[in-house]
Amino acid sequence: MDNTQKWIAFSTIVRREIHRFMRIWPQTLVPPIITIVLYFVIFGRLIGSRIGEMAELPYIQFVAPGLIMMSVITNSYSNVVSSFYGSKFQRNIEELLVSPTPNWIILLGYVVGGMARGLGVGAMVTLLSLYFADFSLHSLPITIGIVLMTSLMFSLAGLINAIFAGSFDDISIIPTFVLTPLIYLGGVFYSIDLLGDFWGSVSLINPILYMVNAFRYGMVGITDIDITYSFAMVGLFSVVLFAAALQMLEKGSRLRS
Repeated sequence: MDNTQKWIAFSTIVRREIHRFMRIWPQTLVPPIITIVLYFVIFGRLIGSRIGEMAELPYIQFVAPGLIMMSVITNSYSNVVSSFYGSKFQRNIEELLVSPTPNWIILLGYVVGGMARGLGVGAMVTLLSLYFADFSLHSLPITIGIVLMTSLMFSLAGLINAIFAGSFDDISIIPTFVLTPLIYLGGVFYSIDLLGDFWGSVSLINPILYMVNAFRYGMVGITDIDITYSFAMVGLFSVVLFAAALQMLEKGSRLRS
């Protein structure tokens, strides 16, 4: 395939992915927004008013960046895992794999589609958060950079989950037993300074901790983790997941009947 054909293949996959979640927007876009608004109301207004401050910030302003990042993570992940497994279940992915389309084009097409949904929901949640909290953006490049890398990483993770999944039930195992605990233990609702030395050190193996803190620094200027280290860790995880996903597509295991 020449470059023009590769671009056509890539853009076709991306457009199909965007059309897929936009066509059923009441199921893909509205529920996560309602969920995050409830988080703002409960943890920000009700509980936050009793907590007062966290890391010298009003509690609602402290948790808002984490809630925005949570919406990006869950929607990027869920879009790719459901879409790719659907193609796998219907045997559509086999047609792509035997076509001249390079596997890295297929991979990027699904991942960018997942990023489109994750970033779209994240943007809408950010606009809604302005009703609950006041922000003076601390660093636009850091904010944009970390949200793009986070969306990329969890889109890749969703694709890997879809490759391994043997049934529709399997695609809910990782979000339930891995992703949700990592989010709640990733510093969204608290500063890791509250955990003490031991549990604070244990938290450092959680990749979401780096994403949330880097995004919080970009939004409000505070962080528990060095920003350079945060970007390095997220970049490392993304490279590893990209290489693993591409290798799985190359081998075709669990994809071809």
